Amino acid sequence: MKNSPKIVVIIPAYNEEKSIGKVVAELPSEIVAEIIVCNNGSSDHTAAVAEKAGATVLTENQRGYGWACLKGMAYCETMEQKPDIVVFIDGDYSDYPQELKWVVQPIIEKDIDLVIGSRALGNKIKGSMTVPQVFGNWLATRLMRVFYGVKYSDLGPFRAIKYPELLALNMSDKTYGWTIEMQIKAAQHKMTYTEVPVNYKKRIGVSKVSGTVKGTILAGYKIIGAILKYKIKS
Repeated sequence: MKNSPKIVVIIPAYNEEKSIGKVVAELPSEIVAEIIVCNNGSSDHTAAVAEKAGATVLTENQRGYGWACLKGMAYCETMEQKPDIVVFIDGDYSDYPQELKWVVQPIIEKDIDLVIGSRALGNKIKGSMTVPQVFGNWLATRLMRVFYGVKYSDLGPFRAIKYPELLALNMSDKTYGWTIEMQIKAAQHKMTYTEVPVNYKKRIGVSKVSGTVKGTILAGYKIIGAILKYKIKS
């Protein structure tokens, strides 16, 4: 990894007009080459706010977290100079965007392939994660340890990965299973990985997943299903 890698940030966003500008503004511009906001069928002013803040805005009307992330990856493929590192972060301002420096550091300094920003290892403001979220992360990471032999503490969306390795994973999940698919496939490809502590606060607005009973159940089903699906395929 060269000393000044090209870092691109992909932010999937659905109705995040109150938070997306803050996320874009607080990402460290001195090391980030481009910020891509993938507007996932928002009915508010998410796209306009993101563009005003300086992001490249893409439109993906097919709703789903994975759909939005894949849209950002497709855009990266059109770049004349491809990224060295791709960072994913949510658009709800629950993460601290300036901590991107910590998340990419193991890739730059230690040549690690995948870095997960772990909320479990960092400081969480009380109420920033729901009980189902905490339990779901605990269960999923324990199952990954049993089935794949990898030791994670979180499925946190704030993460960084080398771009060639990201392509090698052939990501395909279109909805809630995106994060765990990445971690499972990285294990199957025997990629190097680590976690760094990241801090976490209450998001702006209501979560589209953990903020509803339906979203929580579907996310849990998707995560457990992914663990079993990729194990069977292997």
